[in-house]
Amino acid sequence: MDSVKNPFPECIHLLCKNIKLDPYFNDFYKWSRDAKVPVIVLSSGMTPIIRGLLVHLIGPEANDIEIVCNEVIDRPPKKKEEEGGWQIQFHDDTHFGHDKSLTIRPYVKHFDEHPDEPRPVMLYAGDGVSDLSAARETDLLFAKKGRDLVSYCEREGVPFTVFEDWNSIMSITRAIFEGETTVKEVAAESAEKAKKGKI
Repeated sequence: MDSVKNPFPECIHLLCKNIKLDPYFNDFYKWSRDAKVPVIVLSSGMTPIIRGLLVHLIGPEANDIEIVCNEVIDRPPKKKEEEGGWQIQFHDDTHFGHDKSLTIRPYVKHFDEHPDEPRPVMLYAGDGVSDLSAARETDLLFAKKGRDLVSYCEREGVPFTVFEDWNSIMSITRAIFEGETTVKEVAAESAEKAKKGKI
């Protein structure tokens, strides 16, 4: 990131102006708030950028979304607001700077240690290699169509389903939430499609 010298607030402004997020994420988030389904963003990106993009797309209620990723700090002697004044503070010391499985495991451990508490269904959506570590940690993985994550899941036997946009994620999540289907049924259907080469 040393090649990017812009003051950090300017970086956020430029990205908000030029990046288009999946518009269906807004619909998904509104449904999740109404249904009281928690949404947590795990990313190898930077918190202020992701927060800025979400608020830009969704509005101020996006400030309620928990985001776990890398941070941005001053590059002494300069401040983030100055040219060349910022740097990334990685979430952990792993290869991608954020091993997402390490963030998910405490949630799983909590419910393993508290069997009296109803365990929620844990769903995860990803599209790239930085999502591989998280693939095994949740009940069902939404893997972006046409990306490496799909091949990984097929090869490793990780329960998954394919998504093209957040509309398909919302549709399946809602069906699971409302008891119209189960994680096992969704995963089995995807596995069958994969065997027939229909994914």
